Amino acid sequence: MRRTQARPIPTAARGLAAPSAFAVAGHPVHAALVPFPIVCFSLVILTDLAYWRTANLMWQNFSSWLLFAGLVGGVLAAVAGAIDLLARATLRRHSAAWAHGLGNLAVLVLAFFNSLVHAGDGWTAVVPVGLTLSLVTGVVMIFTVWLGRAMVYRAGIGVRIHD
Repeated sequence: MRRTQARPIPTAARGLAAPSAFAVAGHPVHAALVPFPIVCFSLVILTDLAYWRTANLMWQNFSSWLLFAGLVGGVLAAVAGAIDLLARATLRRHSAAWAHGLGNLAVLVLAFFNSLVHAGDGWTAVVPVGLTLSLVTGVVMIFTVWLGRAMVYRAGIGVRIHD
């Protein structure tokens, strides 16, 4: 099996790089947990659209379970991200880190309210408020994911640094 090397951090960003404070065997926990809620909240948009088009309650149930799973995974990822943010002074100096954290908190709040809306009965639980909340959550999530990836790939934040 071939071993891959970590992507080198640009020289200009080396002074700003902040390896993850919460890692297992050198792998950042926050980065490992983040994809799960992203997938769940993205799929909620699709299941809400499917419910809107078919009125089949199965899609509403899928949305409710995806919201629950995404919230659980999102809270775990938020805890890991907060540990990284609070433990590293270098990371706290990045305005993008604060925007990323607050944006992700907004995603969780939107998803929580969306979960409450989806707990309602049938059609009115999804159309139009639930679907709208799902779409707004997705848009905010795209922005926060972009910020997070920019911090990793441009500044080397939350990664394992190899010299």
